Amino acid sequence: MAEGIIVNYSFSNKPSGGYRDYHHKMTRYIEMLADQANSLDETAKAQTFRVIEAPPEESVFCYHDTNSSRAEIDAITAKLKGQKLAIIGLGGTGSYVLDAVAKTPVDEIHIYDGDDFAQHNAFRAPGAPSLELLRTPPKKANYFAELYSNMRRGIVPHPEFLTAANVTQLAGVDFAFICVDDGPAKQIAVAYLEATGKSFIDVGMGINLVDSSLLGTLRCTLSTPGERGILKQRVSFAAGEDDAYVTNIQIAALNMMNAALAVIRWKKLAGFYQDLNGE
Repeated sequence: MAEGIIVNYSFSNKPSGGYRDYHHKMTRYIEMLADQANSLDETAKAQTFRVIEAPPEESVFCYHDTNSSRAEIDAITAKLKGQKLAIIGLGGTGSYVLDAVAKTPVDEIHIYDGDDFAQHNAFRAPGAPSLELLRTPPKKANYFAELYSNMRRGIVPHPEFLTAANVTQLAGVDFAFICVDDGPAKQIAVAYLEATGKSFIDVGMGINLVDSSLLGTLRCTLSTPGERGILKQRVSFAAGEDDAYVTNIQIAALNMMNAALAVIRWKKLAGFYQDLNGE
């Protein structure tokens, strides 16, 4: 075959009509070789599922999104690229919003929360923080930024509350999730996002103890430049006990559901999911 290379045996299994394509050819050869390996070791597999790193110039992820390619939805997932998101509030619902959007190829995720990550937060947030971490609780924004930086780049922590003094930081984002239960703080964010022509989602959850069980409501409200009226009908900017959505009972499963409703609605807006009703 070349100088110093002599072939004693060759190997071909071309069907009479040839292979449909290169993929057909390779998978057929894999089947033949893997069968022989399996006869000696039934645990032997051709697929090693080796982790493939993604360089920064190629992806926001630290390793390639093989889930999208495996499901053959790369082109649909790509609709989410280029966006810069803000998540205002990293409590029960906001942290699950982060968990979901961190797995999308958006360029940046700016997370805002001035609170510490306390013991009670561990029971209504993604993951399983250690006892040692809770002994000296970090800021929520810093904790979640470090946690999700294991998977992706572009998470920007802002360990502060959003106020009239710093709300202009939202100028560079394309979409925001408002996940705070403080009415006046919510109003500052809403006013600025509306004034700057941005779309956003506001979530709310009100759970009450009724006859020894829990009863309540989840709310997910989309506001776009073309439709602001619905938000004004649905969202209260009242402080504390005057707001029906700010009872302090929070359950992880309901936080997850509220976050899922918000993320699905955002993905509908981006064309990732079909939107038949435009709710």
